[in-house]
Amino acid sequence: MAAGMDFSPPYTLLEGGYNKDNASAMEDETSESLNGIKQQNTNGKPPRHLVRHTMSSLKLLATADLTLDVGMIPDKSPSDEKSGFLPIFRSGSCAERGPKQHMEDEHLCIDGLVEHIGDIPQIPSPGAFYGVFDGHGGVDAASFIRNNILKFIVEDSHFPTCLEKAIKGAFLKADYAFADASSLDISSGTTALTALIFGRTMIIANAGDCRAVLGRRGRAIEMSNDHKPNCTSEKLRIEKLGGVIYDGYLNGQLSVARALGDWHMKGPKGSACPLSSEPELKETHLTEDDEFLIMGCDGLWDVMSSQCAVTIVRKELMLHNDPERCSRELVREALKRNTCDNLTVIVVCFSPDPPPRIEIPQTRVRRSISLEGLNLLKGVLDCNS
Repeated sequence: MAAGMDFSPPYTLLEGGYNKDNASAMEDETSESLNGIKQQNTNGKPPRHLVRHTMSSLKLLATADLTLDVGMIPDKSPSDEKSGFLPIFRSGSCAERGPKQHMEDEHLCIDGLVEHIGDIPQIPSPGAFYGVFDGHGGVDAASFIRNNILKFIVEDSHFPTCLEKAIKGAFLKADYAFADASSLDISSGTTALTALIFGRTMIIANAGDCRAVLGRRGRAIEMSNDHKPNCTSEKLRIEKLGGVIYDGYLNGQLSVARALGDWHMKGPKGSACPLSSEPELKETHLTEDDEFLIMGCDGLWDVMSSQCAVTIVRKELMLHNDPERCSRELVREALKRNTCDNLTVIVVCFSPDPPPRIEIPQTRVRRSISLEGLNLLKGVLDCNS
């Protein structure tokens, strides 16, 4: 392939999301209220505060149920998946300049990767590749990485037998190749977030503060970490290599701890420096519970939580089942919330069908609600805040 080929068309949860401690606390609290009602009911009416507490919870769940137009779905864990499950890739994207003077983002969507790159032995099928590249200091770095990153992955000696090594090597080679591009402004830089999928295996690679979030039956699963200079692990790495952080900026200049390009901030090739181009990788095996993937630049995540984005996309897919309209809706919502940055969003669906409806129990008092119901409720409250 030509070097300048243009390829055109333990996980953690969000802050305040579901975790075992929160769920246990909710269950204990509800159980105590029910026991109190039963004890007091032997002597007459239950205490008013207990009735008020329980009924308020029911009304809140009922309101969320009506708002989301949810229905019934049988309980099933990821271990119950059918062994023959294979994802079918459908994607849509939206990119807007937003309030900034220039658009410096680039992105890439390839739903049929095997057909795109040609006949290469040992490549599993189906395959797909997606990328979001948030440029700064000009568009040169974002454009160059967008046009070449897949080529470097495919041409790496470890592809396709060891995808992790191929991806990490490709990020480094792309960064070096950009430094050698004399016709480009090598002081420009870009974050890079990619998703490479073969069969059921999805590998997310991230260098910077773009973010990938998996929608799993209404629950947000963050598939990448935001590489901000003040992040504890990044701060330790930066300071160990002689870098400093001023007011949240690496060496007082850059608001991310990892990026490709920015060669005015890096030393000679191969030398360790505080600004790293090495991606952080996360791998997962997709199941029938994994409904879609959201990839977005920080212009989206600055004003929206991961769970809120998943709730919006899931509700939109249930209405029209169109990933491109979902990406436009996320961009519209971010602009409504006064984001200060460019906006780029990709939504990738793993099934030809819309997500099934999820029930939030409301007919009787129960000790706890389902995991999916809890996360849907969280998303509604977050979106309305």
